[in-house]
Amino acid sequence: MKNIKRIILYVLLAIIVLIIGMLSYVKFMLPNVGKAENIKVELTPERIERGKYLANCVCVCVDCHSTRDWYKYAGPIVDGTLGKGGEEFTKKYGFPGDFYAPNITPFALKDWTDGEILRAISCGVDKEGKALFPEMAYLNYGKMDKEDIYSIIAYLRTMKPVENNVPESKPDFPMSLIMHMIPKKASFTSIPDKNDKVAYGKYIFNAAACYSCHTRQVKGKPVAGMDLAGGFEFKMASGGSSYSANITPDGETGIGSWTEEVFVKRFKAFTDSIYKPAVVNKGDFNTIMPWSMYSNMKEEDLQALYAYLRTVKPVKNNVVRFKP
Repeated sequence: MKNIKRIILYVLLAIIVLIIGMLSYVKFMLPNVGKAENIKVELTPERIERGKYLANCVCVCVDCHSTRDWYKYAGPIVDGTLGKGGEEFTKKYGFPGDFYAPNITPFALKDWTDGEILRAISCGVDKEGKALFPEMAYLNYGKMDKEDIYSIIAYLRTMKPVENNVPESKPDFPMSLIMHMIPKKASFTSIPDKNDKVAYGKYIFNAAACYSCHTRQVKGKPVAGMDLAGGFEFKMASGGSSYSANITPDGETGIGSWTEEVFVKRFKAFTDSIYKPAVVNKGDFNTIMPWSMYSNMKEEDLQALYAYLRTVKPVKNNVVRFKP
């Protein structure tokens, strides 16, 4: 009997040691995406212009890294806050901790190398190699053309510096450990031929990170079979909850009945010279969708995005867009 108890004790100790070892490995050895590259991005006019387009209209980096006015429809960016960071992704909005978008203007990035910025955007670790919260779509950006990431870096280097010190993000347990396991090395691709609308549209789709918002998740995991069927909940700072739209080609509950022209016009309506974002009273309908940013996407890019969305699996899912 004593031998059996001793064996059980040894097994339990071995399990405890194994668990401690695994947790220590995750905490102290991960993420492991390699050292930052020793690069210097040339600030050419072409790169800066391309980066400005990507950061403001496709990848919409400025969406999270600026201050948005949630008491106006679709939360347009407040003047003078472009890139200054500080937008909250906190527990009161359903996040597993309190996260704050960093300042990405030259005020905050002046001590970062181009290689460190590249690694942060495409691999998901900061200057010190610490994991970034995956609200930052680095898993998507790591699949883009490397030259496009260089262009974003070139644009960031030329932004107006905005002095703003952002609070440190504080993930709750177990997210504080899970975050260490998410970053991975980039697997860059090449921009497809624009004549292949579907392939090029898929590239834009990835760069715009459409999937993450338009697929409902439970405890951080996409619901099986509901890809792009909408229903992801966003608790709004102005009150109530907004739910992402079904963008599958389902004819009844998605965008299956939309023509390419209707799809493009839905975006371009927000570039109309007479358009002004409506004031939103507390608890009234609002949306997280950054229409004012995506509206400036090039028509050929929107057309390609539409072409790709026509190829995804239709999913019937009638979404209630807002709950007060």
